[in-house]
Amino acid sequence: MSTIALVGNPNCGKTSLFNQLTGSRQHVGNWPGVTVEKKEGKLQFEGKEYTVVDLPGTYSLGAYSEDEVVARDYIIKDKPDVVINVVDSTNIERNLYLTTQLLEMSNNVVVALNMMDEAEAQNIKITIDGLAKELGVPVVYTVATKKKGIKELLQSATEVIRNKNAGKKQVSYGKELESEIENLKASIEECASDLEYPARWTAIKLLENDEYILDIVKNKEKSSTILKRLRDSINNVADATGFEPEISIVDKRYEFIGEVVSKNVEKRTNYVETTSDKIDKVVTNKWLGLPIFALVMYLLYQATFVIGQFFADTAEEGMGIFGEKVGELLTNSGASEMLTGFICDGIIAGVGAVVVFLPIIMVMYIFIGILEDSGYMARAAYVMDRFMRALGLHGKTFVSMIVGSGCNVPGIMATRTLESRKDRMIAILINPFISCGARMPIYLVFISAFFPSKGGIILFSLYVIGIIVALICGKIFSKTLFKGETSYFVMELPPYRVPSFKGVMMLMWEKAGAFLKRAGTIIFAVVSILWVLSVFPLGVEQYSDQSILGRIGSVIAPIFKPAGFGTWQAAVGLVTGIAAKEAVVATMGMVYAGVEEGAALTAAIQGAFTPLTAIAFMVMSLLYTPCGAALGAIKKETNSTKWTVFAAAYTFAIGYIAAVLIFQIGRALGYN
Repeated sequence: MSTIALVGNPNCGKTSLFNQLTGSRQHVGNWPGVTVEKKEGKLQFEGKEYTVVDLPGTYSLGAYSEDEVVARDYIIKDKPDVVINVVDSTNIERNLYLTTQLLEMSNNVVVALNMMDEAEAQNIKITIDGLAKELGVPVVYTVATKKKGIKELLQSATEVIRNKNAGKKQVSYGKELESEIENLKASIEECASDLEYPARWTAIKLLENDEYILDIVKNKEKSSTILKRLRDSINNVADATGFEPEISIVDKRYEFIGEVVSKNVEKRTNYVETTSDKIDKVVTNKWLGLPIFALVMYLLYQATFVIGQFFADTAEEGMGIFGEKVGELLTNSGASEMLTGFICDGIIAGVGAVVVFLPIIMVMYIFIGILEDSGYMARAAYVMDRFMRALGLHGKTFVSMIVGSGCNVPGIMATRTLESRKDRMIAILINPFISCGARMPIYLVFISAFFPSKGGIILFSLYVIGIIVALICGKIFSKTLFKGETSYFVMELPPYRVPSFKGVMMLMWEKAGAFLKRAGTIIFAVVSILWVLSVFPLGVEQYSDQSILGRIGSVIAPIFKPAGFGTWQAAVGLVTGIAAKEAVVATMGMVYAGVEEGAALTAAIQGAFTPLTAIAFMVMSLLYTPCGAALGAIKKETNSTKWTVFAAAYTFAIGYIAAVLIFQIGRALGYN
């Protein structure tokens, strides 16, 4: 089966093209040995099936981030049959820098000039035949969001797969550089013939001072010969040109791009204010930007609760009826009382307590998808940059925090785009405070029980509390654990676009599917274990404090008494929440269902908590130790058990202190 790789800058429309090519026939995982997300999908075209690989979005193929290394290693080592380079037609000069690097790495490249409708709207005219001739590879106009040019792009790609592409052009680096590249190439071929990378490409990377490639070469037996040749080449180039080789290489690439663009791209000479510019004058305004962002997030959570609650209530009723029918069926069929209890009180009540909130989760991700697809989330990060820098934090930290609002795991993974270790470590350690989708069922069950008319306000307030705590901790870490200068924040603001219905729905289905998968695996396993612990030893009252589970919870419960929820059920729920946050609700759904047969979880919660303790419990759930998956991501990203344990411990301490303060202050003020 042939493989098609998609490569492009961030915001070039690569994801939209990937979605159009693969539809629902895609899956997401991680690249072997790294945390970078890997997307693969299947494509049927002209009777043949192809594998489509969506490589991480990157501006270049250096070694400054894990994304770049993954992308270039896949192209060179895995050798896809064709590389489709997705180029933003409205910003062609910057995008072609990546193209020049691809031409050095692969013989089979097709350029997809994407967003051609936006280029035409900006009076940008591109001569496609001339561009193809200058680059020596096929060039195709596309508008991925509208499915324009997709067929032509695939025809060009499959043609390249069949016939290979021998006419591609490469940057000429000038007499001095080319001479040293050839000398270094010869040395590599002689002394490191088993190198996985092409010799010429390796030579260029060594002259660019690529530390990743340099480390690989240093491990070769005859590395000293190559390194001596490298030092001589660097000195020769510096003497001949007056610049270090890496500067000269970048300069020659842009010189090549300039010549290509001057011949084939015609732009308007006078500046015309676009609709995006007009909107940005308001939403990124120094004074209005932050309040607008707060308003947008409030409306998101308010709409999520109002729209999703109806469906959640319906799902809860349906789950209750389903549990009753299953119980009747099992009883009538002669099933044992223990088996009936396990299925009805354990599985249906436990897992069902989480699943009933799926509609609200789906609604939330639809709104998040709309904000992302429209281009607004990039503005949110830009708006927060000034505030972040005032706290000694990198602006990109907020990008990872936005990603973390869906799930902390990809939020933690997103920190890899930060180049400074200080910035990256701080971003990793504070990301768990961001309210994620997995915490949503916890909030919703307490909101339904005590604050049904204030759902949007509660959800928004928890989101804000998480951000505030994260920023305060980030400031403290910046001044204590990780001292040093914070690097500048540079971020491209894509133009506003009408969100793609297909793209938004695919994001929602992906996240909802992950939610259900966790419910069917982790939550199922946790509930099964807890059910066994709650009914043994035989002879004691099931689901009571005399069961094994009850005894374990009773030992832990006094710790949480100062926070107002010192019951064994609440204690066990918080402990299982470290495995997965959804397990908090699943645990309560099981233990309370066993005690109060047929009672809805919300009704049981009303009998065990008060409005004040409910608030304290929600804040504790927001801030305390992240789930096992998030801790695993922290371990992977920091490569340190010490920092993983620190993250687990300090977040628990902050969550506990916050919950105690809320309860004790609230009680002192006369609340209950």
